[in-house]
Amino acid sequence: MTKQAADQPTARIAGFHQDDEGVWVAELECGHNQHVRHEPPFKLAPWVTSEASRREKVGVALPCDFCRMPKIPTRARVYKSTPTWGDQEVPKGLRASHTLKADTWARIVVEHGRVAYVLEDQGDFMLILRPGVDGTVGPGRSHHIEPVAGARLHIEFLRCEDDAP
Repeated sequence: MTKQAADQPTARIAGFHQDDEGVWVAELECGHNQHVRHEPPFKLAPWVTSEASRREKVGVALPCDFCRMPKIPTRARVYKSTPTWGDQEVPKGLRASHTLKADTWARIVVEHGRVAYVLEDQGDFMLILRPGVDGTVGPGRSHHIEPVAGARLHIEFLRCEDDAP
């Protein structure tokens, strides 16, 4: 197993399922999912090939890249939403480095296709968002997005109810 960076969050495996292509997906306690493949010599996870071995991995921590995104407070509520944009319609300002106001959070919702979401304040760490895997943005956090051709997305802006004007 490779050594993880000190700031790499982990989450315990809660269970498994197969995706539409038959690839095993670890269901993590944090709510995120992670594909687990055994594709020697590049990816070594022979334990994923048997039910008994997968069962033994329940409770084991895996690195979760999606947990590097900020967590939107549970009391935050959507106060504004953009229209749905196609990949060519996304404003240039969202493709360049920017931040949100101190009291504002955002959720990047991909309706179709893929969107690259770059967390600039984490060394330009990139996540690929897709339908069902939203991006979350915290106040004052430098970031940008780059939709892949054919993508459709919208952005929801949130504030905590006690912070609303």
